[in-house]
Order: sequence, then C-alpha cells, then structure tokens
Amino acid sequence: ILLLFFIFLKWNLTFHFSYFSFISNFDMMETGGIFMLFICYPKCSTCKKAKKFLTDHQIEFDERHIVEEKLNKDELKALYLKSGLPLKRFFNTSGNLYKEKHLKDILPTLSEEEQLELLSTNGMLVKRPILETKDKVLVGFKEEQYKELL
Repeated sequence: ILLLFFIFLKWNLTFHFSYFSFISNFDMMETGGIFMLFICYPKCSTCKKAKKFLTDHQIEFDERHIVEEKLNKDELKALYLKSGLPLKRFFNTSGNLYKEKHLKDILPTLSEEEQLELLSTNGMLVKRPILETKDKVLVGFKEEQYKELL
C-alpha cells in the first residue's frame, strides 16, 4: 500500500508540476491581454520568419527551444486539444527524422496516445513553430494567422 501511495504521489506531483509550469508562462507574459509562448527550433527558417514577425510587431513572448526543452506528452496533448487541429498536423512531415522512420506509413497504425508519446521523444518530430496564446494554438507559420492576433 505504501508503494502505491508513493507511485500515486510521484505521478500527481509530476503532472501538477508540468501542468502548472506550462500554464504559468501565461501569467508572466502579458501583452495587451495576449499571452504568448513561442515554441521553436532557432535554426529553422520558418521559425526565424515567425519570430521576426513577432518582434517586428513588438509582440512580447516567451521562447522555448523545442529540442533543448522537449514538450512532454501532457503538454503536447494540451496544445493539440486547444488547437482543434488533427494530431497529424503536429508532426514535422518534411523533416528528415519523420522520413527516416517512415512515419507516413506508421502513424495511421498508432493510437492517439502512442502518437503523443512518439512526439514527446524528439523535438525534431514536432512541427514548428508553435505559438500558444491564452486561447489559441497556431502550428507552423502563416502570416495571415499571426496578423489575426494583432
């Protein structure tokens, strides 16, 4: 019984810590009522364009390097559900790793939970950039979508 208690306690603390640390970004980054978390890979040309758009429009954001600070399964699930997009949109389908692992053929055989677990293993599998506001998640960079945030 004691072992079960400690397992439950560890899971509960881990979940709450990751959930609240993720949510707390919104408490710290407020710009005119808009909260922003910019999840990117700094060497990615699309991420550079998106970041330039944000800075050119003087939009404050908190930046997270997706490879150095991977998204965990709970964070990915929260972003996925908040976005309203199909989970497949969160995969970097043009990336080398996606192609090397033949994920085009494998993804349809995986459950949603298995896909989220796979995404959490390597930030290079995740489509980027991801921009999260208080009530929206944008995946990839389309200038028209970013303009709607202004």
